[in-house]
Amino acid sequence: MVIMTNGFVKGCLPEELKRVLRSVAASWGDVIDDMGALCVIRLSGAMTNEVYQINWPTKNGEIVRKVLVRIYGEGVEVFFNRDDEIRTFECVSKHGQGPRLLGRFPDGRVEEFIHARTLSAADLRNPEISALIAAKMREFHTLDMPGPKNVFLWDRMRNWLREAKSLCSSQDTKEFSLDTLGEEISMLQKELSHDHLDVGFCHNDLQYGNIMMDEETRSITIIDYEYSSYNPIAYDLANHFCEMAANYHSETPHVLDYSKYPDLEERQRFVRIYLTSTGDVPTEEQVEKVVQDVEKYTLANHLFWGIWGIISDYVNKIDFDYKEYARQRFHQYRLRKLALLDS
Repeated sequence: MVIMTNGFVKGCLPEELKRVLRSVAASWGDVIDDMGALCVIRLSGAMTNEVYQINWPTKNGEIVRKVLVRIYGEGVEVFFNRDDEIRTFECVSKHGQGPRLLGRFPDGRVEEFIHARTLSAADLRNPEISALIAAKMREFHTLDMPGPKNVFLWDRMRNWLREAKSLCSSQDTKEFSLDTLGEEISMLQKELSHDHLDVGFCHNDLQYGNIMMDEETRSITIIDYEYSSYNPIAYDLANHFCEMAANYHSETPHVLDYSKYPDLEERQRFVRIYLTSTGDVPTEEQVEKVVQDVEKYTLANHLFWGIWGIISDYVNKIDFDYKEYARQRFHQYRLRKLALLDS
């Protein structure tokens, strides 16, 4: 058995996970007698959980079964309610929008392995792939999910800010101006909350690693719903644009390159495809209004992920410079704030 991990003890899987894997295998008519027959491969790029691909051969050896195992990151329960996230996962799956949940164990879960490739940072700038993502986002935003359909963004940021204040040293509290961030959140909420904004079920973390594409059918699958909630769709589009500045598979995965942020023409094209994907024919004025709203919601994104980075530096053991990531998000917020709010 090959294991590349910080989460698993080398050469040994948790007993609860073994039980789930045997159960999943049995449901497919397989028998896993020897755990040594498993091949365990760590998948890189995740910053909240640890993710693994686990393979085993069928009896006749003609087929290799594959599942995805997600080990929950330490301390990440401060960001979201795990039970709520599981319910979201199951509901999205029932809508045919993502992988099936195959089993759960105390420290994680087993998911259906999607036979598609995870996108790369460069893929987000590919016009053909970007158009497919835009259409899939519109489809995702119209999912009818259970529970209240209220905007969750502002309350979540305030909850996270309280958590950050409780964790941070006085030095970090001063550096990141945590004592005044509450005022910034309230100001943004007042400036960005408008009746004309469409609210939908948003992914809220649409980086390239959470998007998969079947090379044959060119179909897009959005995965990983830990941060999903109802929000203005402008916030989700802004999140996706901001993620174009990131490459989590580089030698410096925490460094953001805003020269790769999409230019106005790219943003207009994306929004136009997003709006027309359901058969609507928006006017240029409608497209431009959404583009403007999206650009302003980048500010909320910078605050959101800046606070996330501060907390993650204290609670998450994944090898990632969360604090430097937070510095860059707050710097970008300050850099763009006046221009965007005055526009």
